[in-house]
Amino acid sequence: MKFFGDNHYLNWGITGFLVAAASMLFYFGIFHMEILISGISIVVGILTPLIYGAVIAYLLNPVLNFLEKKVIYPLFAARDYKVRRRGRRFIRYLCVLVSVFLLCWLVYALVMTILPEIINSTVNIINSFPQYMDDIQRWVTKNLEDNPQLNALAADMFDRYANEFELYLTSDILPRLQGALMQLSSGMLDVLVFLKNLVLGIIVSVYILADKETFTAKIKMFLYAVCTAHWANRILENVRFTHRTFGGFINGKIIDSMIIGVLCYLGTSFIGTPYGILVSVVVGVTNIIPFFGPYLGAIPCAFLILLVDPMQCLYFIIFILVLQQFDGNILGPKILGGSTGLSSFMVILAILVGGGLFGIVGMFVGVPVCAVLYALLWNYIRRSLAHKRLPLDIKTYETSRYLDPRRKESKKDVENS
Repeated sequence: MKFFGDNHYLNWGITGFLVAAASMLFYFGIFHMEILISGISIVVGILTPLIYGAVIAYLLNPVLNFLEKKVIYPLFAARDYKVRRRGRRFIRYLCVLVSVFLLCWLVYALVMTILPEIINSTVNIINSFPQYMDDIQRWVTKNLEDNPQLNALAADMFDRYANEFELYLTSDILPRLQGALMQLSSGMLDVLVFLKNLVLGIIVSVYILADKETFTAKIKMFLYAVCTAHWANRILENVRFTHRTFGGFINGKIIDSMIIGVLCYLGTSFIGTPYGILVSVVVGVTNIIPFFGPYLGAIPCAFLILLVDPMQCLYFIIFILVLQQFDGNILGPKILGGSTGLSSFMVILAILVGGGLFGIVGMFVGVPVCAVLYALLWNYIRRSLAHKRLPLDIKTYETSRYLDPRRKESKKDVENS
């Protein structure tokens, strides 16, 4: 009884069991990766509604906080009305339902406004492609009348590549588009499964948002129960930092991209850019991706406009450059606040690694995830240096060859003393 009642032996037993379990799991993952991935896929498939609900709740939490703290409760405070517990519960569910309704309405409005325009624009581009090529060829011929050699070379290139590209559009892109629509209609089961998971996710998000304080309190209780107070506080501190960095960046970037999309639509409508809605949607969506996003959206849009009117393409490029300068120097910093703390090299590295591993989603979340990991790493480095009583100033390491471990000084400082 003494053995089982001794926490020292119990902790060692639990540690040994966890190490053995982790070793077995690592061995199984290395030599049976396909089975492990299949098992993870099954678990993720079962938990998909919960994952959807957690993501939706995380995205709607700022809207809920705004409705409660900036709209509802200030109205009651202005009238000196004290809200009781039951009234607070009613207000919470009312704000949750309003937040979910706003999300559904926004998604519905975007889909019903954008999808028909995208389909019509795509079909018109394919059907009008020969006319576009003739217009471009006449424009190039007119501007190269004084140089017969360049004119002949341009005409030869148009004759060679225009036919190939037109054949590619009519024989490959259009059938694929039609096939995708047919596959979408025939794959209604997958659509129904997605809609089922989405509806369940919305229901789950309602319960999460309604009792978010209770969920948070239970998680804290679990942490303090299984960890020491020191480590529990460290974990909560890191979670709060992750939330501030990740959540602030995601929500701010979404708002920033929506504003850029609206400004792009207003600007393209003013200058008469063809396919204004399609171009604005592409620019707004790709603007979510840091650094590379504006270029990923502007290049294909400029090419589409070039097929219709080369001068409009030039106007569009100038407008996008001005718009991106406004976003990068004024709007983006105003919405996102401070930067992520990453250098330009780290931002590019995060986008490349995230995109290579997880595609478009990885390019989007790669920067905030890298910012969180980078900050956690540097917190560990600073704490370790402080524990060893070594300098924390980075300039000390820039100007010294090595440190004297006995005197805690750099070699340059020792030589100058």
